[in-house]
Amino acid sequence: MKKTLVLLILIASLVACGDSQKQLISRAEELCKYIPDHELLEKSKEFMTADFYGVLDTMFYRLPAHEAMDHEWLYYFVTGNGGTIADYTVTGVQKTDKTHAVATISVRQKWEDGSFDETTDIEEHQLYMEKVSGQWLMSDFDEHKQDCIRYIENNRREQALRDAISDYLIKEIGMQYRQGELCIPTLMIVSAQEISTDQAWVWGDFWIWWYKQEGDTLMTVSGGNHSGLMTIQQQDGKFSVLSFEQTVDGAGNDASARRIFRSHYDIYQNMHSNQDVREAVRREQLTEYVKSHNLNISYYKDYGWDAVKL
Repeated sequence: MKKTLVLLILIASLVACGDSQKQLISRAEELCKYIPDHELLEKSKEFMTADFYGVLDTMFYRLPAHEAMDHEWLYYFVTGNGGTIADYTVTGVQKTDKTHAVATISVRQKWEDGSFDETTDIEEHQLYMEKVSGQWLMSDFDEHKQDCIRYIENNRREQALRDAISDYLIKEIGMQYRQGELCIPTLMIVSAQEISTDQAWVWGDFWIWWYKQEGDTLMTVSGGNHSGLMTIQQQDGKFSVLSFEQTVDGAGNDASARRIFRSHYDIYQNMHSNQDVREAVRREQLTEYVKSHNLNISYYKDYGWDAVKL
């Protein structure tokens, strides 16, 4: 009787192991549908761990759009862009402990008609899974979670730096202009360099803009350029501007720009002399400001020019 019982337990255990492997592969195949591809689906929350979804949600929807666009891997975790669709095949799943597993996934690109793109290679990726409350969820993909966390930390530091620069421009320089209701600088960072653990140099092409609101439009009241080198200090986690060496107006402008920007001069000049670039950045940063402050604004307008839609 005991031998029979032991044998039944052993058979049940083997069957359970087999079923578990099949279930893991099936679940991994299901999770593949929620790998980000240019967007993070809201329903992905049900198929990801809370921390992984939270990190991706921050990357896709809580950071300025132009920041994320600098890192295209955020928009498609696997290669393939411009008409192809990723075709996922789970080739195996390895449990690392009771609540963690790694699925190996082969990815091949196919066209919308179902035929395969012969110009792309088959790629191999790792989909990480964690069992939470009895349910296997996606917890990482190719270890991108740590990449995202590092990027978020760097972005928050950079945003704190930008806030300090904006605050300085508004309070120290913006007050010299004819004022409106809102002072919203445009910041074009040329380069930044740490010179010590608590100080940094930031070269930039900075613009002061004062606006007044008329309906859903920001009307420009005044504005001007202030390019140069700022020395930034960090103390108790806060940034502040210690000094600002600006380019001079008039005939000495180019010579002062070359002296201040040094090896960064060409980058600065490309930014400063290209009105299309300047306006694109201005529009982008105005859009972010309006969104973050929940303003009912859809346009901005300079005197003598058509309104620009945000």
